[in-house]
Amino acid sequence: MTLTAMLAILGGLVLAGVIAHGAWTARKAGPRRADPQLEPQLGGHEPDMGEAQAAVSQGFQAGEAADALQTAPRLARKPSNRVDALIDAIAVISLDAPVSGEMAISHLPGSRRAGTKPFHIEGLNAESGEWELPQAGQRYSEFQAGVQMANRSGAMNEIEYSEFVQKVQAFADGLGAFVQFPDMLEVVAHARELDQFASEHDAQLAVLLRARNASWTLGFVQQMALRHGFVPGAVPGRLVMAADEEGAPPILLLSFDAQAALAEDPQASSLREITLSLDVPQTAEALEPFGTWQEAARGLARDLEADVCDDRGQVLNLHAFTSIGQELATLYKALVSRDLAAGSLAARRLFS
Repeated sequence: MTLTAMLAILGGLVLAGVIAHGAWTARKAGPRRADPQLEPQLGGHEPDMGEAQAAVSQGFQAGEAADALQTAPRLARKPSNRVDALIDAIAVISLDAPVSGEMAISHLPGSRRAGTKPFHIEGLNAESGEWELPQAGQRYSEFQAGVQMANRSGAMNEIEYSEFVQKVQAFADGLGAFVQFPDMLEVVAHARELDQFASEHDAQLAVLLRARNASWTLGFVQQMALRHGFVPGAVPGRLVMAADEEGAPPILLLSFDAQAALAEDPQASSLREITLSLDVPQTAEALEPFGTWQEAARGLARDLEADVCDDRGQVLNLHAFTSIGQELATLYKALVSRDLAAGSLAARRLFS
């Protein structure tokens, strides 16, 4: 049974945490408040997801697109850091002679998106032999454009691919260059197959931490979350457990009512539930994010005096976690077999 099927049987719910043993008693009739002497000095920030999602696997090894490229004179061609044949359809843009970065920049399309799919246009630096986004003061011997064939919005369709072709062709025309595009029907078919694989191997786990008795103030939630390694995120109503890797997506998210997050007085707000979630493909298996997720749920449930529940408010038990953990092990292996290991740059882009 696949993880997707299991989650469907469970009513589309994913589980988390270990329920704190015993019953807890509310200490006050009103919301629980943060201890003024322990009020956290909240700092930190949520990592920039844009760069992580725009980056790609370092292991790009030519493939069909690279077969069409020619090595720059006297320079060893270096792998691209932005396009990957695993998940991108790549167009090759050939020049009769190198062009300046300024000229390339002047002809770049205003938007590097085709529908819901991002794309990149990068040049082969005539001096360094590296692929890079066009920069002033540099010269480029050729260019390539890669458009992502699938993401969580679905597979690339004919309309999106046509938009990509139109924008890249206009760029090539401006440089007086010749561009070779992959066959549209082949790209769309590959995109659908990639999307099918991704939909069968995606997993975003989430549970509710629901107050047993007294509600909480925002300040109290922040104080307890800080104890477990969470810091404020870039979006109101979200705390994150940041990854050690710079620019990587957060390991865990703790989210709650955004209106409470925007309250002028954190002690005047009232919360009764928060959501703890893990985006499985975004973090490497070696970092043991599933275990971290359960441990965070256990600790937060204890400190907040909360039950760990599904989205219908039903309290969850420990037995479900063992099954989910086993299914995740199978999922991780399937991603590795496709060269899309969880936490890799290609996987982060595909599952975004």
